[in-house]
Amino acid sequence: MMISVAALAGATFKNSVITSSAFETRTKMSSVSLPPLPDNLTVLGCGGAVVDLLAAVAAYPQPDDKIRTTSLKVQGGGNAGNALTCVARLGLKSRLISKVADDAQGRSILEELQADGVDTSFFVVSKEGNSPFTYIIVDNQTKTRTCIHTPGYPPMRPEELSGSSLSSALDGARLFYSDVRLHETALVIAQEVQATRKNILILVDAEKKREGLDDLLNFSDYVVCSATFPQYVWTEAPSIGSALVSMLLRLPKLKFVIVTLGEDGCIMLERSVNESPEEEMDVDSLVESLKQRKQDDIAIPTCVSSTVTKVRANGIGTVNARVFVGTAEKIPPSEVIDTTGAGDAFIGAVLYAICTNMPPENMLPFAAQVAAAGCRALGARTGLPHRSDPRLASFLHI
Repeated sequence: MMISVAALAGATFKNSVITSSAFETRTKMSSVSLPPLPDNLTVLGCGGAVVDLLAAVAAYPQPDDKIRTTSLKVQGGGNAGNALTCVARLGLKSRLISKVADDAQGRSILEELQADGVDTSFFVVSKEGNSPFTYIIVDNQTKTRTCIHTPGYPPMRPEELSGSSLSSALDGARLFYSDVRLHETALVIAQEVQATRKNILILVDAEKKREGLDDLLNFSDYVVCSATFPQYVWTEAPSIGSALVSMLLRLPKLKFVIVTLGEDGCIMLERSVNESPEEEMDVDSLVESLKQRKQDDIAIPTCVSSTVTKVRANGIGTVNARVFVGTAEKIPPSEVIDTTGAGDAFIGAVLYAICTNMPPENMLPFAAQVAAAGCRALGARTGLPHRSDPRLASFLHI
């Protein structure tokens, strides 16, 4: 059954009738004049690339229910696949290291990434087994989604990425990104970066506790976390702010850490190495004071920040840093279709921002705007904007 469904990758269904392809349903945006990007901005990713089978339903079913979809979409997914697609649509060169099988699903994964400009020449294609796929139930009532994932088989082994392929993949890269799904291969890449390519920066997606995550965090220059990860999963600190302080103290290589909070925006702690402030302030008080400065009457994403401060977390320690509080776009409820891949879109925009030297005050609202665009369509990639999207112009012209 999977082969026949995967062969329809990119199609959209409503009440079981095909209405348009993924390309046809993308919003047609007028051209916006933007300054050209340098040719050497390349992001290398390693992680999940899958087929998503998305079923939207009026309400999540009860046990033994038989219900019908309101719409159905089959398209590429996976954290790394989504984030690198976002990077490519924003105009940067993107390469992805992953593994699929030589089956209908695997071919559709590769074809869709290639159509968006992602370099898939470093993929491992297994002659046997199955490519990974995920069933996603999108609840139209609660605006939530439930993911049921089937991993690919056989899993990727680090030795399947030859030394010459690894060297070629790293050539010219500005950033290396890992979603930690292929942790053994990602660790080999991170070790190579540290040993021979110190100019390449590393960003890790700390979505949840995964095998190999702690090892990869030690190599990280940047970390983007889910809402629960820093406080409840990794540090057991009493608050999000104190958890971020703990992460900077435990990971001395880390330049910044961001925790995404969905419709509540995000919080970022950026280490300062050039300033030694005299003022010391409790991190929770500082975060709260910034929240009080937010302009809640503005729909578009915004950001407020502190000066460089000696930020204290009681019982944990202090770090010289700036704190940033970013807001999410206030999307009208009627426009929220699907939050699948919103975090991946946010990370893709952060990767773009780092490569283009965008300051944090602009980066966080920009990433929030990109993520919000993706929430207005079914599937992780359907609504991902291109660099020419007018909704991004005000962030890119700053």
